[in-house]
Amino acid sequence: MNLTANTILITGGASGIGFALAQQLSNRGNSVIICGRSEAALLKAQAEVPALITRVCDIADTTSRLSMVSWLDTAYPELNIVINNAGVQVRRDLRDCGSLENLEQEVAINFTAPVRLIGELLPQLKRQSQAMIINVSSALAFAPRAGVPVYCATKAAMHSYTLSLRHQLKAIGIRVVEMAPPIVDTGLGGENRIANSSVQTMMTSEDFAAEALAQLESDQDEVLVGLAAGARKMGEALFGRINGA
Repeated sequence: MNLTANTILITGGASGIGFALAQQLSNRGNSVIICGRSEAALLKAQAEVPALITRVCDIADTTSRLSMVSWLDTAYPELNIVINNAGVQVRRDLRDCGSLENLEQEVAINFTAPVRLIGELLPQLKRQSQAMIINVSSALAFAPRAGVPVYCATKAAMHSYTLSLRHQLKAIGIRVVEMAPPIVDTGLGGENRIANSSVQTMMTSEDFAAEALAQLESDQDEVLVGLAAGARKMGEALFGRINGA
């Protein structure tokens, strides 16, 4: 698919991978809309890339999400690409009875909210001559890190869901892509994530976005960047190495 002259929504687009993708896609001549929960973060992103269009939206909140969907249909009826990038990662010690705090929020942001958003935007995407849905999973969908079990489980769920979605939407011409990053040097997961990432080499967001877009242009259904390709191939065989077992 041509990555020029599209209208693109990126959830969680104000920072990290989302912002790197937004910046590079905007530089390619696309109209890029970024959404997120923090207005300050969105305004900061827009200050760096003035062409970006921003929308405050908590995708896990039904009212907020449906308001954005209605706004997109009215203000940007030509929307033809959706990148489900928003995500949160929480370290959880499952031996601790308090470890499941905010469980529902993590599951919603990483999985159920993007599933709902896809369904809600599907009527608009069906009207386009070329449309694409990109779901950002993770190398950890294939080889989980035990310290972030819910995050890994939601990304595995997104991988499975994307396979089924691709199969179902093929008949109506909507391309469905899974984008699996390796561990990327962003704020996701906080300092604990960085401290526990020594078994893998982290990429910068900018390098990840450049490689991911190059693979998208070659029409790959699975965009596997860096060590994500090996994780996809080897799967759970990597579990012991990743977790020091």
